[in-house]
Amino acid sequence: MNNKITTLLFDLDGTLVDTNELIYTSFQYTLDQYYPGQYKREDILPFFGPSLTDTFSGINPEKAEEMIKVYQTHNKAHHDQLVSIFPGVFETVAKLKEEGYKLGVVTTKRTEVARMGLNLTKLTPFFDAFIAFEDVEKTKPDPESLFKALDILDARPEEAIMVGDNFHDILAGKNAGMKTAGVSWTIKGVDYLKSYEPDYILESMNDLMDIVEGRK
Repeated sequence: MNNKITTLLFDLDGTLVDTNELIYTSFQYTLDQYYPGQYKREDILPFFGPSLTDTFSGINPEKAEEMIKVYQTHNKAHHDQLVSIFPGVFETVAKLKEEGYKLGVVTTKRTEVARMGLNLTKLTPFFDAFIAFEDVEKTKPDPESLFKALDILDARPEEAIMVGDNFHDILAGKNAGMKTAGVSWTIKGVDYLKSYEPDYILESMNDLMDIVEGRK
C-alpha cells in the first residue's frame, strides 16, 4: 500500500530558483584568480550541486577556505541581478502550502546566501523547515539534512518526497527512504538525472500536484 505524501522537501539552487548563471560566473571569477584560463564552462559544470567546501577542497585543499571567501564575495555582490525563480514554482509551492502539505528546503548552500534567494523570490513564507550547510555535519547525499527537516516538520520518510536537480538530491532522498523527483530543467540534462533513477521526473513544477494527489 502506498503511503500518502504529506511532506515535500526541495533543493534550492537549480530546483526552485535559477542560480545557474550566478553560480557559473562566481566559479569562473574565483578560478580565474588562481588558475587563469584553465577552467572553461564545461569544466565548471561538475561543481554545481556539491558544497563549496567539497568542491574547492578537491581543487586545492590548502587554499580552499580562501577560495570560498572569494567565491562568496562575488556571489553576494551579483546575487540579485542574476537570480530568478523557475516558471511555475511560486504558484505550485503556494498551492501546496494552501492545501496543507508540509514543506521544507534542504540545501548544501550556506545559510546567508540561501536565505537571500528565498527572500528575493518571495518563497520564504511557504517553508517551515530550512536546512543549510551549517546545520549538518554531512551534506547530501548523506540523509542527515533530510532527516533534520523531517524532524522539524514532524513527518516520516515514507510520507515524504525529495525534489531536486542533481544526483546528490536523488541519492539523499533514496538514502533517507523517501520518494524522489528530479526536475527536467536541471542544468546537467535530464538524461543525467534519470541515470540515478528518481521515482518521478517533473516536466514542470506543477506535476507535483498530480503526484501528491495520487494521479501519477
